[in-house]
Amino acid sequence: MDNNIYNNDDQNKLNHDIDNSSQNYSSYNVSENVRYKNDEDSNFENNYGTTIDVQPVSEKRKRGLSKTIASYIAVGLSCSIIGGVISGFTALYVIPKTSLFQNTPLYQSLYQNAPTASTVTKANPTMASSGGLTVTQIAQKVGPAVVGIAVTDPSSNSNNFGSSQDSSVSGDYGSGIIINSQGYILTNYHVVSSGGNISVTFNNKKKSPAKIVNYDASLDLAVIKVTDSSIKMPAVAELGDSNNLQVGDQVVAIGNPLGEDFYGTVTSGVVSALNRQVQVESSSKPQTFIQTDAAINPGNSGGPLINSLGQVIGITSDKISSTSSESSLFGGSSGTSVEGMGFAIPIDVVKTELSSLTKQMLKIGITVRDISSDEAKQYNVPVGVCVTAVDQFSAGEKAGLQVDDIITKFDGQTVTTTDQLNALKAKHNAGDTVQIVVYRGNSYKTLSLTLTQ
Repeated sequence: MDNNIYNNDDQNKLNHDIDNSSQNYSSYNVSENVRYKNDEDSNFENNYGTTIDVQPVSEKRKRGLSKTIASYIAVGLSCSIIGGVISGFTALYVIPKTSLFQNTPLYQSLYQNAPTASTVTKANPTMASSGGLTVTQIAQKVGPAVVGIAVTDPSSNSNNFGSSQDSSVSGDYGSGIIINSQGYILTNYHVVSSGGNISVTFNNKKKSPAKIVNYDASLDLAVIKVTDSSIKMPAVAELGDSNNLQVGDQVVAIGNPLGEDFYGTVTSGVVSALNRQVQVESSSKPQTFIQTDAAINPGNSGGPLINSLGQVIGITSDKISSTSSESSLFGGSSGTSVEGMGFAIPIDVVKTELSSLTKQMLKIGITVRDISSDEAKQYNVPVGVCVTAVDQFSAGEKAGLQVDDIITKFDGQTVTTTDQLNALKAKHNAGDTVQIVVYRGNSYKTLSLTLTQ
């Protein structure tokens, strides 16, 4: 056919050439890294007698290409790492120091308006995220520093003003906190205010007499001291910081509710409120308290309220109860049942008074009570401070004070309450002699009193 590229003769010649070239090889194997072999010789030789290893061309190209790509990647990664380090160092330490960058809004936002240590508010919850103690650990740490305080009131047959004398009856019972190794104990004033004989019970059941060192009736605080020097204090309480308290912080109370039979009772709860203003019977003005739902009962007064670090952050003092008198006192209705509303004096308030409370108060050596205006009208006597007991060999006895004397003036100043008498006395030093005016019988007498410690 005219259109064929090859004619028949050419086609036959081509087939012949192909067949001849194939006759030299009876068989061959093709694989990677394998030589081409004929039946006569194990080596495939060229015209020069040299053995040739034959590999597929495509595999060589693949391997060369892979090596090239790997080299590029390694170089790229190295450059990126070095460049990143240099760029980061420049951005953090070089550029911020240049005047060009310091004039930008970004610099002012990042550096000039950044909070300082003085402007950052530090959260310091008493329930520490680390290092906090369990209730068991708190009881073990603080429990030995809590004591029981019993006061035995001197009493006798009733006198003209309702006081009694000559026999001893059981008085108040409360709790206290050992605040140093010399035997000083912090408690509530209302626990020891009767002025009777004080006995302290420790966690090892040992007992010791104690005396009042000083007190602040307006804050309901007092410090007493163990008089038996042979007794070693089992522990000393650590005072914390009540200003950092937050509502909801966990707290523990330790005390002696209802007396010595329930010595060392541990209760737990939370801070229910802070800076709670409460009017209490023992004070003429509202006091600021920590409110807690930890169980506080009569006998707990003077004991510690403790944070999760085992630090005293309050002195348990009062509670709202279900009795009509106390409920009315705190604004509740008569007969209302109330639970879980206890109050403690913040320890930061206490710490400001400790220096004066641990200073020995000057003594007169008498037990007194206030004569109200109603009593004064009823008995036709002046308003003042009535003497209910006089200690033997005391400054008061030496001055000639007697039971039922009503002190109306002290050092020239009119006296109507015990707080006024103590405030005037605190202005003097041991050894000072002052004039006091008393109402006795139907007349007034002036006595000279030398103050002692």
